[in-house]
Amino acid sequence: MRYIFSLLAFALVTGSSLYGQMNKIAFEEYTLDNGLHVILHQDKSTPIVAVSVMYHVGSKNENPDRTGFAHFFEHLMFEGSANIGRGEFDNYVQNAGGTLNANTTFDRTYYFEVLPSNQLGLGLWLESERMLHARVDEKGIETQREVVKEERRQRIDNQPYGSILEETFKRSYTVHPYRWPVIGSMKHLEAAEEKDYKQFYTDFYVPNNAVLSIAGDIDFEEAKMYINKYFAGIPKSANAVYRPRIVEPALMAEIRDTIYDNIQLPAVIQAYRIPAQGTKDYYAVDMVSRILSSGESSRLYRALVDEQQKALFVGNFPLALEDPGVSLSFGITNMGVDVYELELAIDAEVQKVQNELISETEFEKLRNQIESEYVTSNSRVAGIAESLATYYMFFGDANLINNEIDRYLAVTREDIQAAAKKYLVKNNRVTLHYLPKSLESKS
Repeated sequence: MRYIFSLLAFALVTGSSLYGQMNKIAFEEYTLDNGLHVILHQDKSTPIVAVSVMYHVGSKNENPDRTGFAHFFEHLMFEGSANIGRGEFDNYVQNAGGTLNANTTFDRTYYFEVLPSNQLGLGLWLESERMLHARVDEKGIETQREVVKEERRQRIDNQPYGSILEETFKRSYTVHPYRWPVIGSMKHLEAAEEKDYKQFYTDFYVPNNAVLSIAGDIDFEEAKMYINKYFAGIPKSANAVYRPRIVEPALMAEIRDTIYDNIQLPAVIQAYRIPAQGTKDYYAVDMVSRILSSGESSRLYRALVDEQQKALFVGNFPLALEDPGVSLSFGITNMGVDVYELELAIDAEVQKVQNELISETEFEKLRNQIESEYVTSNSRVAGIAESLATYYMFFGDANLINNEIDRYLAVTREDIQAAAKKYLVKNNRVTLHYLPKSLESKS
């Protein structure tokens, strides 16, 4: 890592491109007869391998009356399988000297193991068991219901400002399934029966809805042998995998609301509707966000935290989603600062990006930052495996791991200004004021 930072410093001083100095990520890809897409990247610099499976199922694929299933299955899929004892999934990986994890978003569910390279076969066997023979039974369901309930209590219900995304998205969307949170409804999970969970598994945990991505110290022929052994015989889904085709209507006016929460300091949240990831305007919006809030030298932090001292914390970030998403501006007020005052101060910084071209110096700094993040994301086999799967799943082009950065570098200063003018406007946003519960009786 220190070596990477040294290279970056050299690039900034000399004006050369760090991205241009890096090797391209080479990979092979093919599709099994059952629809499973396979991507292989060889890197023999370290004797480890990342084995990953990404399923094209997230919270947006759920039945509106059975929300939370995608995230629930992220937990349930570690219960074991017909050939793996209950709770033994983790033990196989840890006893082999590896690590494992999983995560869920609105759009996909992702599982991975990082193992010594001589344990490639183990990782592939485990993932094939998850795909074909997972335990979806009442005992595991009841166990994981309690786990998910506790997760919600810790991360949302009892966490200050923990409900921001949930409260924002249910106002930002009226018909699209992004309107419910990834963790879903506890009532829906309680009401669901074992047959509902089995059906979800049958519908979505199928090879033609997944990408198997492997990166690290592998031999291609050996890897293909294991893949054929463990995955080729898994049957594809007999039915088309459900993909929501719901188009959310445009916001015609600002939506405003007040949320009373167990907090000490008020906060302002602004959610602007933005294009889907991968579109030309998305890259420009992402760069607007970086200008506003990437690091302590960013405009929002410098103006509102350092200079005006109106905010304890302030930021902006776009959510990269398969369908049109949102870009979130947020700020926590400093002691004694009114929430309206902070809102106006955030608006003022946004208006500067809309009304003035950013300087050449700031623009070059932004491009260097994007290049350094690109290099860092491709410096680990786990990151490469995930990126390859992501690019194929959402764009049908795994080679974007090598050239998506060109899409960022093609964005001009004028594009950035135009995106701020088009998307970061009041009639395209939801504004929430988070206030302490102690003020609710006074409203």
